[in-house]
Amino acid sequence: MSSVRDKSLSELARTVHSCRRCPRLVEWRQACAAAPPRRYQGEDYWARPLSGFGDPAARLAIVGLAPAAHGANRTGRMFTGDRSGEWLYAALHRAGYANRPESKHRGDDLRLIGAYLTAVVRCAPPANKPTPAERDRCLPYLERELELLTECRAIVALGAFAWDGALRAARALGAEVPRPRPRFGHGAEVDLGRWRLVGCFHPSQQNTFTGKLTVPMIDAAFARARELSG
Repeated sequence: MSSVRDKSLSELARTVHSCRRCPRLVEWRQACAAAPPRRYQGEDYWARPLSGFGDPAARLAIVGLAPAAHGANRTGRMFTGDRSGEWLYAALHRAGYANRPESKHRGDDLRLIGAYLTAVVRCAPPANKPTPAERDRCLPYLERELELLTECRAIVALGAFAWDGALRAARALGAEVPRPRPRFGHGAEVDLGRWRLVGCFHPSQQNTFTGKLTVPMIDAAFARARELSG
């Protein structure tokens, strides 16, 4: 069963990497690679959609918004190459979900243990704001990942956009989403049957620099996810 699941996730990753469903995002991700900031000039950008990353036997899925234009769009790994990723991987390491506290590039020896990291939208969007149509075209990839992660019991949504996307994906897979629709908040929880959804503020610089998200807050979110996922 695990070999079939692993193969299916690998096949899905190849499908994601070749996706060109959203012309605006295709144009933007490639434009960012063609005219990078000075500090990244000369680097070979990934400049393609990103698949999820982590343990196929994960009991926890972590859902973000989308790749950063000069972060994951550059490095080719979710939350790698920017300050948000520095915060996130350090937290995952403290929680026992990563074998090291930092993610440098696709070829390093970072491994996620019992966790799988993904996003609602797979290409870097202008101003970090995908359109509803772009979200909807991308959601089937998240749905398929959650379907294949058969051991997953908890989902941490990093921000309101990821919260909404996770609810939409779960509903598409047959989960009963409470009405009225649960509102996002740091520490908010929703029972979705097979999964428990947990809200966590996104580890963006806007949140971490202002103290909206602190180290104890993100650690508490992953500690709770550990309790829920077993």
